[in-house]
Amino acid sequence: MTQSLVRPAIDLHFEGRSAEVSKIYESILAVARSFGPVSEDPKKTSIHLTNRTAFAGIQTRRDYLILTVKSAHDITSDRISKREQASANRWHLELKLRTRKDVDSELTAWLQDAYELSS
Repeated sequence: MTQSLVRPAIDLHFEGRSAEVSKIYESILAVARSFGPVSEDPKKTSIHLTNRTAFAGIQTRRDYLILTVKSAHDITSDRISKREQASANRWHLELKLRTRKDVDSELTAWLQDAYELSS
């Protein structure tokens, strides 16, 4: 999908959402791009962030967003609201992010691990 088609499809995910939701997304995107190349892949109900494969998924809600990160192992944290073991060596971990402050050093480390898994 060309960039000219991607941006409007991504923007649709933020219609009717608080401005903070967009700011959280941009913070996640900036962190992810600090690791290397990242593509935004809008889907019907989410946006996937990909390197070679998807390493994170984002679903927008009115006042927060749901971030799903790929992991090679389960992560024990109160921040994880849902966990799913996708295969023997793959977990999908879900977090609710309500402010840009939620994109902190701990989350950055999880995103970097997910990014490296998708390389």
